[in-house]
Amino acid sequence: MRLKKTYSSREVAAFTGLTARQLQAWDAGGLLSATIPPHRTAAGGYTERRYTPIELFELLVLADLRQRGFTVRQLHDVLQVLQTQFGHRLFDATGGGGSVQLLTDGREIYARTAAGAFFNLLRMPSQPLLVVGDEGLLKDLGLSVRPKRRRRVSGSGKSSRGRRPAAE
Repeated sequence: MRLKKTYSSREVAAFTGLTARQLQAWDAGGLLSATIPPHRTAAGGYTERRYTPIELFELLVLADLRQRGFTVRQLHDVLQVLQTQFGHRLFDATGGGGSVQLLTDGREIYARTAAGAFFNLLRMPSQPLLVVGDEGLLKDLGLSVRPKRRRRVSGSGKSSRGRRPAAE
């Protein structure tokens, strides 16, 4: 896919699954504003908002977090903490090569710094978490999940370990 310089609200809605009304509300509420805001035309109508590829990427991440159950208020908090505490925007922490990586377990959102410090961005964003054990054993959440291997079934209908295979 070739990147364009800007994307219309309709294109962004198609890519992200967000509605035009959500984009408008998020813009008005200060969650994420378009680079080129709508303006009145000579004919009396309005132009569409235009988003950069980086804003499109950030909206994809925000839409994904929203689908996972995070509230708009929590998304505001995460963006605010990333900016004030780490000096990064969402893009930097989710794929832009910044010094902070954003992680989630589905209930909380964490930041891991390049130095290995972890922060819970929704509870105590300025207090690093205590990491017990070897940090090197931690895995990135972005790794692909391997499907569970099936056991082979012998001709007698029993698995190789002598148990019947579970019904599927």
